[in-house]
Amino acid sequence: MKVKATAKFLRMSTRKTRLVTQSIVGLPVAQASALLKHMPQGPAKEVAKVLSSAAANAENNHDLAPDDLYVAEATANEGPTLKRFRPRAQGRAFAIHKPMTHVTVVVENREA
Repeated sequence: MKVKATAKFLRMSTRKTRLVTQSIVGLPVAQASALLKHMPQGPAKEVAKVLSSAAANAENNHDLAPDDLYVAEATANEGPTLKRFRPRAQGRAFAIHKPMTHVTVVVENREA
């Protein structure tokens, strides 16, 4: 059975977050959370929160054993972009784009 958790509107780059999510696909949940804990990338902390939420959903809502869970899918999709402007010399304005990301982690029972 597939169980998922989602975090939306995270204020970080989608490209950088995808590097983190791709590294945990196919791993057992315990190993994936240990890997995320020791990753130097910034999005690893947020992805770890989503992973633990997905594991908790599987355990509490569907009575699945946490030891048998593995990461079936982990995606980082692009969210909306905040557009801001920074004043520059001679009356010009430069655009500042602040991206957002939607992170989804799907865990599945190994026996399924």
